[in-house]
Amino acid sequence: MALMEISVIPLGTGNTSFSRWISAIIKEVESSGLEFQLNDMGTVIRGEASDLLSLASKLHETPFENGARRVYTVIKLDDRRDKETGIGNKVESVLQILNQ
Repeated sequence: MALMEISVIPLGTGNTSFSRWISAIIKEVESSGLEFQLNDMGTVIRGEASDLLSLASKLHETPFENGARRVYTVIKLDDRRDKETGIGNKVESVLQILNQ
């Protein structure tokens, strides 16, 4: 399984708030059925790399479908195949080292 962090930013909307736009994007993520976690700077989603990349394309299009004229998307993809990973595992690993 892979982890993807994605931030989709609509530009030129006439408003500095993104909540309305992000809500539409999260509805798309929810409908994918993939495990995800929204954070203050983006969304982390867990799944097969091909599914994540396909979803990223849909999420990038969502603001356009809702009237945005420009969209800036940042994607980070960590596709680890040597062992199973989940959302939060990296943080847990760092915290274990810090607590030693």
